[in-house]
Amino acid sequence: MDDSSLTWDDGALVTIDQRGLPHEVRELRLTSVDQVIDAITTLAIRGAPAIGIAGAFGVVIATRAHTRAVGVLDVAAVEAEADRIAAARPTAVNLAWAVERVRARIAEGADAVLAETLDMLAEDGRVNLAAATHAADLVQQLCGDRPLRLLTHCNTGRLATSAVGTAIGALRVLHERGAVTDVIVDETRPLLQGARLTAWELAEAGIPHRLTIDSAAAWAMATGQVDAVLVGADRITANGDVANKIGTFGLALAARHHGIPFIVVAPESTRDPAMATGAQIVVEQRAAAEVTGFGGVEAAPAGTAVFNPAFDVTPADLVTAVVTENGVVYRNADTFAENGRAASSQSMAGRALAAVARQLYERGWMPGTAGNISVRTGSDEALITASGLSKGELTEHDAVRVRVADTTAYPGQDRKPSAETSIHTAVYRTRDAGAVVHVHSPFATALATTARPGDTVRVSGYELIKGFGLDDPSTVDVPVFANWPEVARIGADIEYYLRENPGAAPILFITGHGITAWGDTLAQARDRAECLEALCELIARTGRTDATPFEIGPR
Repeated sequence: MDDSSLTWDDGALVTIDQRGLPHEVRELRLTSVDQVIDAITTLAIRGAPAIGIAGAFGVVIATRAHTRAVGVLDVAAVEAEADRIAAARPTAVNLAWAVERVRARIAEGADAVLAETLDMLAEDGRVNLAAATHAADLVQQLCGDRPLRLLTHCNTGRLATSAVGTAIGALRVLHERGAVTDVIVDETRPLLQGARLTAWELAEAGIPHRLTIDSAAAWAMATGQVDAVLVGADRITANGDVANKIGTFGLALAARHHGIPFIVVAPESTRDPAMATGAQIVVEQRAAAEVTGFGGVEAAPAGTAVFNPAFDVTPADLVTAVVTENGVVYRNADTFAENGRAASSQSMAGRALAAVARQLYERGWMPGTAGNISVRTGSDEALITASGLSKGELTEHDAVRVRVADTTAYPGQDRKPSAETSIHTAVYRTRDAGAVVHVHSPFATALATTARPGDTVRVSGYELIKGFGLDDPSTVDVPVFANWPEVARIGADIEYYLRENPGAAPILFITGHGITAWGDTLAQARDRAECLEALCELIARTGRTDATPFEIGPR
């Protein structure tokens, strides 16, 4: 997928100096252990898998440096250098893991250590691609087969690994599948790895993205701009706690609150089964200057005390899943089921809307593009049939997610909601309804046309009234509303009436416009619309005489 960001060339580790990006792409040639350690600690090389492989190359350099011309190796000196390298950054387990892996070959000489390191380098690309593919599969399983809005933090691409990347690798796989609409990139304070590195890598790969400040991520979730969060990891403990770039814990909390999948993508080498929980992780504290200023410009008063942890630890119960090259190795049963149900629910709701719309279209109740139906999919969310489409040809993708609170559509959707959405949300704001049906059935629409706005149509004595679920099934009062040109005004009238009349029937007329019915389920809302239409047909066919149990009068 990518060329390696780390290479070995004639005794030197060659890489990109990440401190210069995105404005300057400069090469680093590291030929001493001190240079390797400095590159790791100053973040010229960063990202858990990348610093692990760089550390292994550091041991190669140390082994070569402590081999005398006659081939005698000072093993103790190399071991001491290996210890220094492994301690360069304490939080990321990959560094210690990689150093330990090549340490076993030190006694065999520099060529053996180099061979092991090159094997590790080749493995990293294969491992990352496998983990990225598994993660992409999981995202689509949880979110459904639809265009995705994703969010990522820090940098987890080929710069942070040797090739492909972990979380960014998953974004690349999804992009290649045509599944990515937008990626929100956290800038990642204080060193802006998201702004400097991730935005650069996504632009290089042609993946649509927007950069945001870290503190805007929760609001992006709240406003429906994020379907899933993908992050990497620096250490994953035995119980599933995740150490990652500072700010990850807050993202996980926000994702849990909004019911959004929070997926960690990392190689198996990042898992630390010897560490029981995140409470044991040593979190690196970095220099105050990273916070008090940036780019050589001081922002804080001189002498300001600073708290600057490089990482935080996200508890396992906030993580939907951890994905490695072996697939999903950890899943939180509660959040996994929650996220799966949400995605499945939306997909199922879309299919149900399309199926019912086709039924009503075939009856002539939703001719052409007229009429709309909706289901509630959350406390402040509903899915409604899209505007301007024939109701006889809808698919599960022809529905729009809207906010109940203000009737606006969530961003990032191809379809637009109908103006009549305000009728649906008026019901949802005032009733604990699960679905709303708004149709133009002929007999009910004709009867509504003969009434005046503000009237109530009272019907008594028909068995069909039982279908409305009223406490008194002998009589039903159906309010009649004006068909204002501004549909939002119709919605406002309906909302006011329903608030003032908590016991009102779950049906209403709009003069010359049609009927609206609601219920706990889509089937119940449809059935109530059918009952109202059947009543109106009976009234029309039996005639309006003094003996008819039917009257129209002011509310």
